[in-house]
Amino acid sequence: MNQPNCGAGSQPAAASKAACLRSARVVTLLASLAPLCAQTVDLVPVVSKPVSRTVDLPAEILPYLTVSLHAKVPGYIERVLVDRGSIVKQGDLLAELSAPELEAQIAEAESKVQAAESEKLQAEAQLAAAESTYERLRKAAETPGAVAGNEVIQSQKQVEAAQALVRARGQASQAAAAAVRSQKDMQAYLKIAAPFDGVVTDRFVHPGALVGPGADPVLLVIQQISHLRLVVPVPEEDVGGTVRGANIPFHVPAYPDRAYTGTVARIAHAIDPKTRTMPVELDVLNRDGTLAPGMYPSVKWPVRRERPALFVPKTSVVTTTERTFVIRDRDGRAEWVDVKKGAADSDLIEVSGALTAGDKVVRRGTDELRDGMPMGGAK
Repeated sequence: MNQPNCGAGSQPAAASKAACLRSARVVTLLASLAPLCAQTVDLVPVVSKPVSRTVDLPAEILPYLTVSLHAKVPGYIERVLVDRGSIVKQGDLLAELSAPELEAQIAEAESKVQAAESEKLQAEAQLAAAESTYERLRKAAETPGAVAGNEVIQSQKQVEAAQALVRARGQASQAAAAAVRSQKDMQAYLKIAAPFDGVVTDRFVHPGALVGPGADPVLLVIQQISHLRLVVPVPEEDVGGTVRGANIPFHVPAYPDRAYTGTVARIAHAIDPKTRTMPVELDVLNRDGTLAPGMYPSVKWPVRRERPALFVPKTSVVTTTERTFVIRDRDGRAEWVDVKKGAADSDLIEVSGALTAGDKVVRRGTDELRDGMPMGGAK
């Protein structure tokens, strides 16, 4: 394109010279726009495909069972047979208490049982005598005039009273025996046994310490670590892919080169309003004991969506200070479509907005391709 000659060699009038300068500016502007209008715009389709990826989520390992052991009866620690780190089986003796006053209470209760039994025997003897007297009077009364009828009635009432006394003495004996059993049951609490298989993780008492409901110190803490709970706080947007029974891989910092797996066992079905996450528990078998409660592993959590998502190349998304958009081909002209970015999948990125699968967007978006500009040479 030739530039107009506005040189000093010609002597045009003032108006002609101004027109000549304006023409030169237009020619220069058109020359600068020509490369943009002539550039080839590479278009790619918007792809729809199912979302299946994994995200790294922090988690916490907890014991499957844990208990803090207390003393049910007051007494002094006689001996402790385990310490921190001891592996125990269900029913193993862990500690013994001494309570001399409990022995005295049992002896007193047993003496009350003997006294109640003696009174019961005495009442039974009285009943037997009353029944014998009644039988003799009843047979004698069969002879007219031999025994007054009133005596027979009185003897019968004495039998009934003796029977009631025997029942009362029997109940008293049973109550005394129950008191002995109760005291002996309390005596059994002087021996503290393991409620399940596990490991002693804490010990807080030593021989001579006073324990019981009044002092109520924790004696020992036992945790089951052969079977663990892995608690994963799953973000709200990713809970839709949680499937009970799924095997989930995870790693722990202590063994970075080793892969572990857990099985989804329990789902909270409630979102924590503070963190916007849902706790999901995985069952983990810790056969070799390398895992421990309190560890914070990294979980490869699978993310699945019920509906396919839309993906475009990462270079198609343009982000400015005002908006994030892609440039769609609309009848040969550029159309800016606002989108929100999601997770990346290789060279693609998930987007949501007013797009449909199959739409053509610019592969390498730029805000220099303004909204509404012709997309000459698009391919």
